[in-house]
Amino acid sequence: MPVLEVKNLEKHFDKTKVLTDISFTLEQGEALTIIGSSGSGKTTLLRCLNFLETPDGGSISVNGETLFDAADPATRREADVRRKRLHFGLVFQSFNLFPQYTALQNVTLAPELLAKERADYKQHKREINSAIEAEGRELLDAMGLTDRAEHYPHQLSGGQQQRVAIARALAMHPDILCFDEPTSALDPELTGEVLRVIRSLAEQRTTMVIVTHEMAFAREVSDRVIFMDGGVIVEQGGPEVISDPREERTRRFLAGYGEAK
Repeated sequence: MPVLEVKNLEKHFDKTKVLTDISFTLEQGEALTIIGSSGSGKTTLLRCLNFLETPDGGSISVNGETLFDAADPATRREADVRRKRLHFGLVFQSFNLFPQYTALQNVTLAPELLAKERADYKQHKREINSAIEAEGRELLDAMGLTDRAEHYPHQLSGGQQQRVAIARALAMHPDILCFDEPTSALDPELTGEVLRVIRSLAEQRTTMVIVTHEMAFAREVSDRVIFMDGGVIVEQGGPEVISDPREERTRRFLAGYGEAK
């Protein structure tokens, strides 16, 4: 059973169709990269997966559970959106850290808020919060930020802020970790820091969906690749989609990166 199954997903804004008949699956431990030019629908697809946008058609299932089905009103209830989002962790282009909180507090805030809903929270508050803090520090350590836990976002470089954002997403133990152009706001030196972290997550078989313009990185890290253009999937397959694409539209796109003949 795939971790993620997307069938015939559609999204439009007014009369403009942004996504048309998007279908794919993602297996446990796979890294899927989505490539394509700006405006091809990549970010909208991620936003639909994370329920930041409501699709107009199709379905989304995680671990066999249908989270959204346009034909089933029971899956469209706004009250269920937060629970559905817990299946996904999203790392944004622009970090989106809370400036008033330290790196550690940014990582632990959501788990602490979620813990307060536990029936045993008042009885075991100290132990629960202590465990959340310990895990937050472990995640920052894994990101190479052991000595930055008490720093505020303005005291961190862009690459460090993005690594805090990755740790924050991992702290919620999502089934699928999503990246929306995680290096687009970084200069080349800091880009390398973030790509090394994502590469390490791929080696650990973290299930990921990565929207990126870093073609060499995508070819290296991907188990599967989707090329989108004009809101549709033009081609999907293994890393050979980048190194040896079948479709002319894919070849034209990749020629700009020196990745296809």
